[in-house]
Amino acid sequence: MATTQTALSGQIRAQAAEEVATAPGRRVDLLFIAGVVVALGAVIAGIHAAGISVTYFFQPTGALIVLGGTLGVMLVTTPRNSLIHSLHRVLDMASTQHVDRAAIIEQIIFYTRIARRGGAAGVEPLLVNAEHPLLKQGLQLAIDIGNREQLQEVLENELRLRERRGEADAKVLEVAGGFAPTIGILGTVVGLIEVLRQFSNLAAVGAGIGTAFVSTIYGLALANLLLLPAAHRIRARVAEDFETEEMIVEGVLSFIDSVHPSLIRMRLGAFLRPTDVRSETEGTQAAHGS
Repeated sequence: MATTQTALSGQIRAQAAEEVATAPGRRVDLLFIAGVVVALGAVIAGIHAAGISVTYFFQPTGALIVLGGTLGVMLVTTPRNSLIHSLHRVLDMASTQHVDRAAIIEQIIFYTRIARRGGAAGVEPLLVNAEHPLLKQGLQLAIDIGNREQLQEVLENELRLRERRGEADAKVLEVAGGFAPTIGILGTVVGLIEVLRQFSNLAAVGAGIGTAFVSTIYGLALANLLLLPAAHRIRARVAEDFETEEMIVEGVLSFIDSVHPSLIRMRLGAFLRPTDVRSETEGTQAAHGS
């Protein structure tokens, strides 16, 4: 039993990798770009309003300590594979791919009707047009193995593993965000030591103290403007994907149980949001009109 489930889970991952490689291009997430611009713009505007030149904050020593120290902490606390996966998540944050849940529900209902009329084998040639990779994989497995218990366990395990991987990727950035301010304080202490070496020169002391605290600003900005928001965004995207995948698993199980299409629509409708409901209504009206 365990060997079979492992093989099925491996088949899901292999098919998922193939689907990702052939997936259509993603579009730029303008909301993400706008958030970055607003956050950085607000900070720069505040600095300018305080009458401080932005160039004053370009301190190579502080940047080296904070960026190098935070990177070192990430290398120490995170295994190699987790670090690579987290990097891929970060690079993927600026793009998004719209998933139409209403269209997925309609497709599940369509496949179920075909299976109820002519058997599950009639669905297999149509899976190439599946709206979501997991839907295609789940229905293919449902047709191939025909065992509901095995299928449910494999799909639910796969969902839990995907959620854990997303949480692990977010945790990498969250841990780094927790250390960055402390490393910034370390840079400030280093700067203050240099100031104390020139304590006899009051002018140099005043300028040196201001320069020393730039490291703290670097640490706080890196944590609160980049690392922690990125971790939260990864979690939010994982949660959204998990909802869609959970809906698909429920639909695949309804398919293998030969549930009536009307009941499937009601069962999966709970996963829809107001915008998805409007999309589904428009699609249904268009289908009736044709």
